[in-house]
Amino acid sequence: MLLSKTSEYALQALIYLAAQPSGEPVLSRDISDYLHVPAQYLAKILQDLAKRGVLDSFKGRGGGFVLRPGAGQMNILDIIEIVEGQPFGQGCVLGLKACADETACPVHTQWKPLKAEVIDLLGRQTIASMAEAVMAGRYRIHLAGGAQLHIRPAPTSSNGFS
Repeated sequence: MLLSKTSEYALQALIYLAAQPSGEPVLSRDISDYLHVPAQYLAKILQDLAKRGVLDSFKGRGGGFVLRPGAGQMNILDIIEIVEGQPFGQGCVLGLKACADETACPVHTQWKPLKAEVIDLLGRQTIASMAEAVMAGRYRIHLAGGAQLHIRPAPTSSNGFS
């Protein structure tokens, strides 16, 4: 749709992590298995989010990823900008190189007010509020292959591996 796969996977993983018990690391493999996304791709996304201050990463036994304090208050636009390296909506909806009021594409004038509404909506949705809504059963996130995201605690084992 409007977001890249990287942004979609980042948001799904952050919602999942926000729903976990605070401070308990979750392995990227467990997240990718649960979300049905490629493990190596998600691991790279999570590592990038850790480098950019959204997640803490712990290596070794009991390692994994956790949301950094305050990261749950980040909104969708914040995450998109971190993941994509530019603010949402900067490009042309048709993918043209030059699209502005002065050099408008065929849908620019119709898209501009809708884009403003989308940006407002995405700016109001925080990671924490989305995780709370999913945990409360108000929403389900439909994943690739028809699966649905029902938040549950991450698997744990006695040796720290799953």
